[in-house]
Amino acid sequence: MRKTFWRSFPLQGCFNYERMQNVGFCYSMIPVLKRLYPEKEKAREALKRHLSFFNTTPQMVSFITGACVALEEQNKKSEEGFDIESITALKAALMGPIAGIGDSFFWGTFRIIAAGVGCGLAAKGSLLGAVLFLLIFNIPHYLVRYYGLKLGYKSGISFIETAQSSGMIEILTNCAKIIGLCVVGAMIASMVAFSTPLVLNIGETKVELQGVFDQILPKVLPLVLTFGIYGLLKKGYKTVTVMFGIIAAGIICAFLGIL
Repeated sequence: MRKTFWRSFPLQGCFNYERMQNVGFCYSMIPVLKRLYPEKEKAREALKRHLSFFNTTPQMVSFITGACVALEEQNKKSEEGFDIESITALKAALMGPIAGIGDSFFWGTFRIIAAGVGCGLAAKGSLLGAVLFLLIFNIPHYLVRYYGLKLGYKSGISFIETAQSSGMIEILTNCAKIIGLCVVGAMIASMVAFSTPLVLNIGETKVELQGVFDQILPKVLPLVLTFGIYGLLKKGYKTVTVMFGIIAAGIICAFLGIL
């Protein structure tokens, strides 16, 4: 099981567009399959079994691995009467729910929080920014990967079924989304520098346009810029195209004295 844990890390090392992470998952199962099936023919069949389509959040894959190990043990003990197809069915049943939870927490929450803290310190020239980025993301990652293997081995699909029926998964997912959005909002306000030096002459009164914006809603221009870029990306514009567009617009606006 210890070897299986360490082998779970290169899950996407042989990623392919036909069966996604199947080779990486099969690689993590090899130590267990060697122990359970010393006969070459049965070992060969087990390896083929775990080369079927597979795709989930890499940080939480060990939960499914643990559940598959438990089923392979049952298959070994029962010899006859065990439904082999149930192993493939288990993987197919767990891929979606595990990916939904993992994507919300690791890609939508921990990564955003880690990037917010790390980039803020790195922008000030602190090496601690890179260190904290890795720690904030990987401490929960390693804990989930390690204990997920044990939990999957002991509980398997029953844990997911209980969590889904009780509504716990939906609550955790929504909480993760809220935290992620709060962090993104804070990053926009603290890291996106976008303002205007325009001054309007109304009679004998001069009105600084930036001051008006700050009174209505502080940091509204960075927010508008962020949503504008997001909208362009959603429409299919490439990141590089948007980036060069921002540079060109910045040069023109600076030359005209608008921004």
